[in-house]
This record gives sequence, C-alpha cells and structure tokens, in this order.
Amino acid sequence: MVPAWWARSTPRAPAVISSSAAVSFAELNGRANQIARALRHRGLEAGDAVAILCGNQIEFAETAFATSRAGLRMTPVNRYLTGAEVAYILADCDAKALVADGSSVEVASTALAGAPGCGVRLLVGGGRSQPASEHAWEDYAAARGAEDPSNLDDPVLGTTMFYTSGTTGRPKGVLRPAAAAASLLGANIYGYREDGGDVHLCTGPLHHAAPLAFSLAAPITYGASVVLMERFDATSALALIEEHGVTHTHMVPTMFHRLLSLPAETRARYDVSSLRYVLHGAAPCPLSVKQRIIEWLGPIVWEYYAASEGIGSFVDSATWLAHPGTVGKPYTPGQMIVGDEDATELAANETGLIWLRAPQGARFEYYKDPEKTSSSYRGEYFTLGDVGRVDEEGYFYLTDRSANLIISGGVNIYPAEVDAVLLQHPAVADAATIGVPDPEWGESVLAVVELQAPAEASDELAAELISLCRSRLAHFKCPRSVDFVAELPRQDNGKIYKRLLRDRYRHLAG
Repeated sequence: MVPAWWARSTPRAPAVISSSAAVSFAELNGRANQIARALRHRGLEAGDAVAILCGNQIEFAETAFATSRAGLRMTPVNRYLTGAEVAYILADCDAKALVADGSSVEVASTALAGAPGCGVRLLVGGGRSQPASEHAWEDYAAARGAEDPSNLDDPVLGTTMFYTSGTTGRPKGVLRPAAAAASLLGANIYGYREDGGDVHLCTGPLHHAAPLAFSLAAPITYGASVVLMERFDATSALALIEEHGVTHTHMVPTMFHRLLSLPAETRARYDVSSLRYVLHGAAPCPLSVKQRIIEWLGPIVWEYYAASEGIGSFVDSATWLAHPGTVGKPYTPGQMIVGDEDATELAANETGLIWLRAPQGARFEYYKDPEKTSSSYRGEYFTLGDVGRVDEEGYFYLTDRSANLIISGGVNIYPAEVDAVLLQHPAVADAATIGVPDPEWGESVLAVVELQAPAEASDELAAELISLCRSRLAHFKCPRSVDFVAELPRQDNGKIYKRLLRDRYRHLAG
C-alpha cells in the first residue's frame, strides 16, 4: 500500500475523493509520510500497534498508508461497537496509538479507560467539542501539519490486523505477515489499466477487510482514484458512478439486490456505461440476483472467494453463466478443497467444509493465542466455516455458512437456498431464513422478511411466500412460518446479522 510511485508519475491525479474533500496522489503520499513521522515522534516503532476508529474519510486512507510504510500494525475497529468492546480490542492488540473521528470520540474516550497502554490519541476534526475525559486528544490535522511530507528515508513494510466477529467467545486478532498483503496486490487481477486513470467506487466500510483490500489498497496500488461512500445507498451509488465515470467497484450481494429493487425509471436515469469491472464476494449470491445484475450491467461482474490470508478463486461472468452458482476454480492448483472436519478431501459433489491453503510463508495466526492458531489448521489448510461442493469439472459452489445450518428432523437445511427464492418475490426487500426451536423437529424453518414499500404484511402474503418456496424447493426446506419486520439487523457492510436474528427469536421462543 505505497502510493509513492504514483505521487511521482501522476502527482496531480485525484487519489481519494470523499463527499467533502479530495486529495491528489502527491498530497496523499505527503500526508502519509507526515502521519508516519508524527507517530514515530510520539514513540511508536516498527511492530507497534495503531488502532483506527474512523469512517470512510480521507484520514483513514492517510493512516493506512502511513502505518504500511512505517512498519506499524494497524487494527481497524468497527465504528458500531460499544465502548467496552472497543476497549477490549485496544487492550488485546496492544495499541499504543488510536486515531478516531469526531463521530466516534465519545465511544473512543470511554474505551481508553480500559486501555492504559494507548497513550497517543489523534482526533480527526479535533477542533470540535470533546467529551469530558481524563484522556486528552491531539488534533490530527495539527499533528500532521507539523511534520515533513517528504518520503521516509527508512520505510518498513507494515501490516493490518483485523479482529474476528467473535461468534464464539471474545474476538481474536488475525495476524499475518506483512508480505502476505503485498503479495495479494502483486498481480493485477482486478483489470486496472497499467498507466492509471481508473476510478473505483468504495461502497463498504473501510474497517472491514474486503473494502480495505479491494476498494482502497488495490486501486491505489494501480493508480486508480478512489471515491468513498460514507454509507451505501443504491441511488447515490448510481449517481456517483455517473458523476465520476467509475470503472470499478466492489459490492456484496445485498447491494446488488437493493440496486435491482430500484424502480426501472430510476436505474435508467443514470449512465453506468463507464463500469468495466464489478467485483463481489463475502456471501453467497442468489442465482436470480446474479443473473439480473449481469443482464443489466453486462458481462463485467466478477466473483471471488477469499480470506484475508489469500485468494481462493475467481470467476468471470461468462464462466458463471455457463456454470450458474459457481465461485470458480481455485486460483492456483490445490488452493481449495472440499473436505470433512479433518480436511480429508471428499469426492466430487459431496457437501463438506471448504478449506483454503495458506500461502507459503504467510500463515495467519491468532494474536497471542497459539493454541487457537494450531487448532485452526489441518496441515497447511484452514477453513472459514463455509460449506460447499466441487463438481466433476473442478468448479466450486458455496452452500452456506456452517453456522447458519438448520437441522430439522435430522435433515440439513441451508438457509441461503431459501433466501434466494424469497428474494424473487416483488414484495420482498430482504429476507433471512433461520432455524427456531421446535419440540418435535428440533428446529423449524422461519422466514423473517423485510418488505418493499408499499407492500403490507398480511397472512395472505405470508402464505403466498411459503407457496412460492414450495413451488421451487423440496417441501422440507421451506418455511413453516413467516414473520414480517420493519428492518432486518444488518452489519454495516450491508450483510444481514443472522446471529443476532437467531438470538432474538430463540429468546422469544424461550
């Protein structure tokens, strides 16, 4: 993540554009050098940790590039966590510095009480009023402005350490060698022009791994401008694509569905012909949604299956249309297998866990937890907990997350399959199928549905949705009941938070 080359070759070209400001490659490079020096002058050395609690702002990009060239370990923190949750991450990652923005300062100030080792505190927008706190904040811009913007004489490659979602126990830092991130960006697999000039629309929050890698690191590495969305909105995304001549973007399937749910006249109002490469991943994409987005945008949609530790597979539109539902073949031979709990490879079309091979010399580890690290590997393979299969031709297919599995009457049911059918109904804005306790079946299938306006919840509509599912799926997979909600709980990257939903309904059932 070093923009220095582009700062020399295309210094005036816009590097990062937000709703309120823009910086050129020369400015971004200079500011990254300034923040790197500011952190060093406050005592941070290579290997130390910097946490960042910040929205999609230019300062996030500056900090990311600063830490990457000063040998520091950056931990992005989800802006929607509580003070106690942030305090745990600050203490666990051994943060010596925290960069926070104004909207997060109250949570950050609360968290600092539980992270006494975090003595450097830089506030983006530091001129605004600060909450009463024993922890003083320095103004980020003032700290930056006091430093030399020239390139560092002794750059050191840094790394990024994300925290797991903590579905079982406390979240853990996922640490990988600095070279692992660099190798992921070493090949231009994203279709950027080698002479720069492309424009990438960042639709997701940069504190998540995929947006940071695919919507900041990769485009900047190849000289593309990055347009930051503070929060995804379908109409706003189309307007930004037209305004900036966006050529690339990264999305999750929920965003596709929201775009496709716009009225036809709204979609037709915007010129999206500049798009050349639309990348998606992070969750299974319903077949009907993928087919419709390709019909609309053309054969420019690429899907990936990956982890922070490396790429598993890529698939282009033409291959996907010939093999609907596939996430493609392994990026390199043997990179992915379908196996049992011990990573013993299964035969073609058998359903099992998808295992990824850690790149040579780039095995991740859970920070300060060697036991958890060793238990995550089976030889050279690790799993994200996704379930799938591989066909006779070597194409991989995702079924669902193992954590989402419903077991009803001893039969495995994968909710993603049901969700895909429900999303085909014009009244459905979004859907989440979950298992709820059932005294006879163990679990019964419940569809929780958010409706499109002006549709209204009714028993008749519930029966219609169940009937739709029964016309497309084996009856044992179909919802026994439907619950309508005003809004489904979502993570800030747009994905539905099924774990929270399951907890909510199991609590009600109890």
